Amino acid sequence: MNKLMKIMLLLVLAAFCSLASAQEPDYADMGSWAYWRVGENKPADLFIVCPTVDLGTGGNKNMSLADNEAKKNFYGALNMERGIYEQHCRMYAPYYRQAVLADYDLPINEAEPYFNLAYKDVRAAFVYYMQHENNGRPFVLAGFSQGAEMCLRLLKEFGNEGFVKNNMVACYAIGWRFTPQEAAEYPYIQPAKCADDLGKVIIFNSEAPEVTSSAIVPEGVKTFAINPLTWSCGSQKAPKTLNTGACFTDYSGAVVREVPQLTGCYIDSVRGTLKVTDVDKKEFVPGLPLFSEGVYHIYDYQFFYRNLQQNVNLRIKTLYGRKAGKKMQLNKSLPHIKILATGGTIAGSAAQAGQLTGYTAGALGIGKPL
Repeated sequence: MNKLMKIMLLLVLAAFCSLASAQEPDYADMGSWAYWRVGENKPADLFIVCPTVDLGTGGNKNMSLADNEAKKNFYGALNMERGIYEQHCRMYAPYYRQAVLADYDLPINEAEPYFNLAYKDVRAAFVYYMQHENNGRPFVLAGFSQGAEMCLRLLKEFGNEGFVKNNMVACYAIGWRFTPQEAAEYPYIQPAKCADDLGKVIIFNSEAPEVTSSAIVPEGVKTFAINPLTWSCGSQKAPKTLNTGACFTDYSGAVVREVPQLTGCYIDSVRGTLKVTDVDKKEFVPGLPLFSEGVYHIYDYQFFYRNLQQNVNLRIKTLYGRKAGKKMQLNKSLPHIKILATGGTIAGSAAQAGQLTGYTAGALGIGKPL
């Protein structure tokens, strides 16, 4: 390579790096958030990660944050899910340079840089939220499809940290897989097993009974799952009478069609996928070229909308109930101390070293005898 070519290559690389840097989101700028403090006076926060909305038909590998049409679709996709969470959550959702749909057709080693870039943004947004907004509040982590994958990556990195273990209500990582091999590698990430266990991951992938492989759960791969009608992990069939409402939403978040008792379901004991019954796969088409007939990926939220909505409510209430119970138990365990004094400073004493006394040492004003 001659000197001129080297110079030209360096100039191209410099221009590329400059462009990438210019597109990198600054999460201190509220314009980098699709949702920022949406909904006040709610008992919990929601950090939600958008699914894939950019198809990559323009040859791009990651969504450009300068693409207003892509951002419009991004915001609309979030709105389609928000009704499940917004009743009880103050909402945060970052714009990020998500991998495009075409990236899923690439070999893993070729696609990896694009998904890593997406995660870089999601991670930066999550760290900013935790450092500047959370303040110890209970929070729900949620995502669908690529958003669910990003949530699981966050838990792999941060799930063993105290701020997650103590305050995460649950992670709704719907439309992505979490395998027994991953669970062994990350033992602090635990799939949900019932309706109100806390700090767990809710996962399922919907498909017709005859499906044996999909882009999300390929043949030979087994994923964890929970049944959103029974909130159990067994393979028993749940009748459609338990389905409190399938809801089909538009980009504004409005429910344009609601059908109670639309589907039943059960967990496939071999694949770990959620087999959906009572619906016609000809009516509920895959919608994306990535999926074959009978893969109900785009309906994961919609088929079980009301059951999910109720479950978010239950888990938040359970967290507050358990925290109140722990506080009550702590108060009951504190020693009863009678103080006879007319003034001065008290420090108090406990029955044994290290035991809390239940009050803060301070000055007692002189007034009526105690």
